Amino acid sequence: MSQPPQSGEPEGQVPDPGAPQGQQPYQQQPYPQQPYQQQGWYGAPQQQPPSSNKTALWIGLGALGVVILVVSVLAFTGFVAPGFLLPDSKDKSAAASSQAPTSSAQDTTESPVQIPAGRTELPKRATPLADPTTCAYPADTTKEPAKKVNPPAAGPAQASGTVAVTVKTTAGDIGLTLDRGLAPCTVANFLSLAQQGFYDGHSCHRLGTAGLQMLQCGDPEGTGMGGPGYTIPDEVFPELKYGRGILAMAKTQAPDSGGSQFFMVFGQAELPPEYTVFGSISDAGLQVLDKVARGGVDEAKGSGDGTGPPKIPVTFESVTVS
Repeated sequence: MSQPPQSGEPEGQVPDPGAPQGQQPYQQQPYPQQPYQQQGWYGAPQQQPPSSNKTALWIGLGALGVVILVVSVLAFTGFVAPGFLLPDSKDKSAAASSQAPTSSAQDTTESPVQIPAGRTELPKRATPLADPTTCAYPADTTKEPAKKVNPPAAGPAQASGTVAVTVKTTAGDIGLTLDRGLAPCTVANFLSLAQQGFYDGHSCHRLGTAGLQMLQCGDPEGTGMGGPGYTIPDEVFPELKYGRGILAMAKTQAPDSGGSQFFMVFGQAELPPEYTVFGSISDAGLQVLDKVARGGVDEAKGSGDGTGPPKIPVTFESVTVS
């Protein structure tokens, strides 16, 4: 089947090792003996002469004040910037590791997928179809059916009104509204497949999140090549447009080659009007598709065009008609 088509000290002066940064060292000018040398604010200095007690006291108090200031700054920084005072090497690495956030395949809040918010209006036929409309479902002789099923009865099909369908999946319920006025033969086919349990248990095999933003389903083989063993007619018209909220059929390049595969558009889809539109997707259903899209594509299992199976599996549990 086909599929719908990134300052320094003054010169000559020796700095005082114990003096606070940027402050001139104390120098004993008139005293002939060895000058006072501060060994550190916590150490025991040499006994200095009585005449220098007052000056030494001021120097000691000044140094003490600087140290208190530095300690205060460090304490404040550590409080307002957690991690500033963490130990280095292994201890620091361990702390960073313990604070690392956890993630899972379902965690998609940081996903780069851009999904438009506005819906695309469901297209309308300029000229309504005859009601009823005659439909035919010829056998597909090119391959064996992926899952044996009876085709709908050929003949007249209602070409007006809508049908509500709920697709229960492992990712959440997706509500669909099928429009007989757009594609009566396609709607009749989808309802027949649903009532025969054709879709039950199969998984959607192809997700696109950029350019062509859709989830393709309907192939029990999961390869994009499977079908029901018969084909359905194209029900297209020039005014067809595709975008968020549109439900359409997949097909090969040949005309009238659709069968069971369909795609649900949750975002952009610039396509020619060659794919039958037969309904719309509910708001709740779009939220499910958005979640799946933000989970991403498993491109390793894809076809190389950026699409592939969704990382969040979407397996059909049942399709019920209201």
